[in-house]
Amino acid sequence: MSSPSSSLAIWCGAWLAGAASPDDVIDAVTEWGPLSLVVAGDPDTADRLSLPWPAPRDVGVAELLRTVRDAAPVGHRDVTVDLVLPAPGDVAGLPRDREFASAAVLAGEGVVVGVPGGSGVAFVPTHEGPDVMRWTVFTVTVPTTYQELSLGEIEYSMRDTVRGAAEALSTLQTVATGRGDDPHTMIAERLALVGRHRYPPLPERTTRVLDTADRVDAILDAARTSAPSQAASSTGAEAREAVLRPLQSAVRTARRAAVRAAIDTYLASDPR
Repeated sequence: MSSPSSSLAIWCGAWLAGAASPDDVIDAVTEWGPLSLVVAGDPDTADRLSLPWPAPRDVGVAELLRTVRDAAPVGHRDVTVDLVLPAPGDVAGLPRDREFASAAVLAGEGVVVGVPGGSGVAFVPTHEGPDVMRWTVFTVTVPTTYQELSLGEIEYSMRDTVRGAAEALSTLQTVATGRGDDPHTMIAERLALVGRHRYPPLPERTTRVLDTADRVDAILDAARTSAPSQAASSTGAEAREAVLRPLQSAVRTARRAAVRAAIDTYLASDPR
């Protein structure tokens, strides 16, 4: 998977539908960091969910599953699990709750669980070190479902996004950096890293969209990293970001849509 939030969202969707075990979720999430610290985002959430605050504790991913189950009780068919990938100017699906919204934008990701229109929980992961993942838990009002493009439309549009990313890499590589970075090696290393994170069983189209999004993200990362570390001017830096920003937005949209489609498929098959 492409991020800790993606892993948590899609595996929790499978678990809530009975298509994965708690151990499956724990194994997938701890792949991002063997040590999981959990902390409430505020004292009220700490009291309501019996979570540590203000200092996190190593209570493990199992504690996250307990809070997910509290927000998604057995027998309620309207439960949603949403991946959010906010960025400045792109906050699709993000609850209005200020504390969570601020933390999610800063991290660039988060997960929301609950019944639309009701009170739910939200999680924001942050890396505390190479082997440590901190999960901050918030109480939120779950937004009503927002409309994404269909997965077929997303897959079609990603073909243009792949071409755009390749062109951006080629353009930004025209100025030598002197660092000797090989973008093809960087892309391969990035894809090998995300390839460690496995999926639960998914429809082929969903897998293709997620894989394509990972590839485009790797290309864009190589473009940023191996491009000149300092643009010739602020105008040049702005022009570079103007090229990359819409491509990164397309990646976020594709990931949100693919994860949402996968989770909806799981929850729709849940006999509860």
